Amino acid sequence: MVTPSPQPPTEPTATHGHTGHDGHEHVSPEQSAGHVPGQSGGHSNGHAHGPSDGHSGGHASAGHAHGHSHSHGPAAPVSKHLRKVIAAVLIPFAAAVFIGMAVLWPGGAPAHERSGVGFDRQTQQGVVTTLEQVDCKSVNAAQVPTTAAPSTPSGRQAQAEQTGACKKATVEVTSGPDKGRTFVEIVQPGAPRQLEDGQEVVVAYAPDAPRDLQYSVIDVNRKLPMALLAGIFAVAVVVVGRMRGLFALIALVVSFGVLTLFILPAILQGSNPLVVAVIGASAIMLIALYMCHGLTARTSVAVLGTLVSLLLIGLLGSGFIDWAFLSGNTDDNTGLIHGLYPDIDMSGLLLAGVIIGSLGVLDDVTVTQTSAVWELRQADPSMGPRALYRAAIRIGRDHIASVVNTLVLAYAGAALPLLLLFSIANSSMGSVANSELVAEEIVRTLVGSIGLVASVPVTTALAALVVSADRPGSPAGVPATGPVRGRGRRRKR
Repeated sequence: MVTPSPQPPTEPTATHGHTGHDGHEHVSPEQSAGHVPGQSGGHSNGHAHGPSDGHSGGHASAGHAHGHSHSHGPAAPVSKHLRKVIAAVLIPFAAAVFIGMAVLWPGGAPAHERSGVGFDRQTQQGVVTTLEQVDCKSVNAAQVPTTAAPSTPSGRQAQAEQTGACKKATVEVTSGPDKGRTFVEIVQPGAPRQLEDGQEVVVAYAPDAPRDLQYSVIDVNRKLPMALLAGIFAVAVVVVGRMRGLFALIALVVSFGVLTLFILPAILQGSNPLVVAVIGASAIMLIALYMCHGLTARTSVAVLGTLVSLLLIGLLGSGFIDWAFLSGNTDDNTGLIHGLYPDIDMSGLLLAGVIIGSLGVLDDVTVTQTSAVWELRQADPSMGPRALYRAAIRIGRDHIASVVNTLVLAYAGAALPLLLLFSIANSSMGSVANSELVAEEIVRTLVGSIGLVASVPVTTALAALVVSADRPGSPAGVPATGPVRGRGRRRKR
């Protein structure tokens, strides 16, 4: 009698072995590996037991196989068919975006004659060389005394200018054709910006003014602290994020490049702000997402979810900006832009700002939701699209709550001085919300928030469908998941 012994693992399909003298079937080393081609980390152990009594009526059912799927590292790439489907959607979209950039490329901002108002002034660099205390009355003796009551803010300021101690700063111009020239700047005691000896400043130049009044200090030079803060930020991102953090910084530079080299000059050249914003935001989205997260199906799903949400934001923003009669021309800066370039559609510029402002938060939401679906699938490969959607949408609800609150508080923080003015005036909430200044921020916030909320179910559903339809590395006729059924062969006599 021959003692039965376990056979080496066999393929789940037909094997080509031979029968040895011991009455057992032997397989080649290649067949004994038991791996399904293309399957990441999976193996099957098939044990075929032959009969022990020397009869030909062996039990083929005695052979069995154990399928184990082990996943290490990132998710396996999607199947070739799904890659083709995703590419068929994204490649034409990317091509249209970059063709649109080429057609609308401005080649730089249009030249104009400086008005000398606000930011539209010639500026140079300067430094405070000396600073001395002087009597305000002596430097303001030629001014007409104010008639305002001392109890009012203007009255108190006028009184301080007549009787207080002022600063007389001598400023040297350190750049431009008049480098080395000096002028005097008087700093009032109640001025919001006080100067110090040796401080670097920004000076404005008015060529049409009298020589003694051609230069004036308009701001301080903050380049050093700003550059230092940017350096600390970059180091922190690279130290924590490593290579991915480095690519994120590169993507940030590219985003600013698209903004300053394409979006802003194209709008100034007279192109439609909405079209320019959509094309520019799409280019930023494609470059930033693929550079930071890789050229994968996971990133492609996030791109599709972001694109759908941007389209929704554009449609809602366009409708409500027109319906609420928001002109986009609400302060000195927008008024100056409209005065210099009257052909610019200011309401379209407002909508462009809504789209670009929402893009950064949309990227975060869509990438997070796509990653959640992929990781859930890796943790439990048996989950179908509905189960994946239900599990991932619970994560998305938490994300929605935090992101919407963040967006509202960000806009409220930016408009805090304006809100304080309304609070001082004891205006009702209805009056505050009805004013165009606040209505713009409300529309901007709510339209962007609706797009963010919609991006969660849209991206989650897309990711669940894609990852569930995936059959990575599966040969024809063999399922990608589930136990692998082995088949034992009868021993030939």
